[in-house]
Amino acid sequence: MSYNLLKGKKGIISGALDENSIAWKVAERAKEEGATFTLTNAPIALRMGGIQQLAEKCEAELIPADATSTDDIENLYQKSMEALGGKVDFVLHSIGMSPNVRKNKAYGDLNYDWFQKSLDISALSFHKMMQTAEKLDAINEWGSVLGLSYIAAQRTFPFYNDMAEAKSLLESIARSYGYRYGKAKKVRVNTISQSPTRTTAGSGISGFDSFFDFADSMSALGNAPAEDCANYCLFLFSDLSRMITMQNLYHDGGFSNMGISEEIIEAYGKK
Repeated sequence: MSYNLLKGKKGIISGALDENSIAWKVAERAKEEGATFTLTNAPIALRMGGIQQLAEKCEAELIPADATSTDDIENLYQKSMEALGGKVDFVLHSIGMSPNVRKNKAYGDLNYDWFQKSLDISALSFHKMMQTAEKLDAINEWGSVLGLSYIAAQRTFPFYNDMAEAKSLLESIARSYGYRYGKAKKVRVNTISQSPTRTTAGSGISGFDSFFDFADSMSALGNAPAEDCANYCLFLFSDLSRMITMQNLYHDGGFSNMGISEEIIEAYGKK
């Protein structure tokens, strides 16, 4: 069902790789709710995924951009404003990658060059997207910038590795830039801490299935699916959330407030 929640809104959606991506679901729902937008991902990701199909479905221009490059980001905003006929109202940062995780490096044996790359790709790119937008005056007043996070930014999860530090930095940037951008342009900046989700990136983390099943058993509502996360993103892009900023918002079926659940107790066979 469509409510025209984003009718007349323009935006940029990053990070869609395939139909399992949260960003992919956001793009589909944003189109249904009346938004026009551009899609972007790293050039190598554009060759690997099926984002061209999504672009056709959403009638969106596809603009390659390396999120660690301020030149690429500037080009992304310039071309997006040309394609959309003006400044944007929302930006989704759905970007995260750790070479250490991909190559199964233990937390006590990290490659520090890769660690810096994890931070650059997964968190500093969030700052770069906002700093570049501010310099170009590319986001309308009362616009919304949103990043996707995970509770490992606050709690320790074995094997999540240096991505935990990246997510912590992402959330800190949202608070710091949320203050700056709010004072300057009334632009709001938030992060969503999403349940474990069976995306291509998430499923590549060692022990992901155990993470997923544990969180599902711990949460009052179970794990929040990608489709519902997309709906939450749309709410945060809309005028209904115009006074929400500098927040890390949990979208996890209640997991973040749980100590233990009956299902976990039963799994251990003790009362």
